[in-house]
Amino acid sequence: MLKILIPTLMLIPTIWATPAKWLWPTTLLHSLTIALVSLSWLKNSLETGWSSLNLYMATDPLSTPLLVLTCWLLPLMILASQNHTASEPINRQRVFISLLTSLQIFLIMAFGATEIIMFYVMFEATLIPTLFLITRWGNQTERLNAGTYFLFYTLAGSLPLLVALLLLQNSAGTLSLLTLQYASPFSLSTYADKLWWAACLLAFLVKMPLYGVHLWLPKAHVEAPIAGSMILAAVLLKLGGYGMMRMMLLLEPLTKELSYPFIIFALWGVIMTGSICLRQTDLKSLIAYSSVGHMGLVIAGILIQTPWGFTGALILMIAHGLTSSALFCLANTNYERTHSRTMVLARGLQLVLPLMTSWWFIASLANLALPPLPNLMGELMIITSLIGWSWWTLMLTGAGTLITASYSLYMFLMTQRGPLPTHIIALDPSHSREHLLMTLHLLPLILLILNPGLIWGWTA
Repeated sequence: MLKILIPTLMLIPTIWATPAKWLWPTTLLHSLTIALVSLSWLKNSLETGWSSLNLYMATDPLSTPLLVLTCWLLPLMILASQNHTASEPINRQRVFISLLTSLQIFLIMAFGATEIIMFYVMFEATLIPTLFLITRWGNQTERLNAGTYFLFYTLAGSLPLLVALLLLQNSAGTLSLLTLQYASPFSLSTYADKLWWAACLLAFLVKMPLYGVHLWLPKAHVEAPIAGSMILAAVLLKLGGYGMMRMMLLLEPLTKELSYPFIIFALWGVIMTGSICLRQTDLKSLIAYSSVGHMGLVIAGILIQTPWGFTGALILMIAHGLTSSALFCLANTNYERTHSRTMVLARGLQLVLPLMTSWWFIASLANLALPPLPNLMGELMIITSLIGWSWWTLMLTGAGTLITASYSLYMFLMTQRGPLPTHIIALDPSHSREHLLMTLHLLPLILLILNPGLIWGWTA
């Protein structure tokens, strides 16, 4: 663990000591090295149980893929942000990269924590850098409003979790994930126990987000700068799913009865957010709502508590992280050239940037779960386990899949095909930096087809 954490910590003095002209290359190279070293965690993922143990942190097959995804994303965020922060004073650029690095530190400690309270503290700590990113580097006037929504939704959801964890500490005597699995099962029967169950999951359901408490997400995404959108879509939403998987094992006898309304909300959310996507005019907003739909499937997969559901949820989280982040990068390349996120004002871009169109095409197909990509693997596993749980879910998931395909194609056709608007006269050509960025997003996605066992989690 420390061979990744210490270089990441040392990245912060590096950022402040590097001469101005070398700031971006140095931080990019440093973070890319960390990302490549973090791939060594994957070699242990087929062994059972925990590895890379130290006093407070460890990796196991569930957290390893998420940890690697976290490390992989920092160089990509640095690549993506270079252009739009170039006009700022050098110290602000340093603060910007420092915020991204601190996010990575908190996330590594959250996913690697073996103590649930440490996970909780790091879960909350990720709020601070994200809030700074949204409110200081966001590009629209609404950004303070978005930051307020983001802060209060997350805080209101996670305070009950803190109380629930303290109660758990009192009754079980430990909060270590290593020992909790051997604790005697609780006889959860009283009314208070049901409240405790809800308190344990509420924070994660808001973070995922569950349809109904999802209003902070589109706002935060639309107002955030590109790096903020990437880390939100790719990793911060996954904190919720990871926390749910960890807590599920403790809530055993109650989930069977109490999870019905949440599963229904999640599956209904798949259809509703898909329908909202079909009516969107704003490109970033469309991608943000599609994230809510995909996370709805993940929530349903986790709550029915079958090995296939868990595996499908983890695969879909990793695949969605790479795909969604890639789509936000593409939306940003459009925005940097046309200075508008409205899809009607920037269409027919295939005529101007043909190579970008192929990236758009691959990313849109990944978003609608094209075989044999991991996106399809995850969705199929979740849908199969849902049908095994109840036949009626077939209607909801089936409709959701159709709508997902429709809005992915709508997004692609709307931005790339059609006549070029007359007001678009001179566009910058696409840079090799952007092509590298897209390659580093979609290459891992394609390579995972060859060895999906790396992201199968506990069932591998």
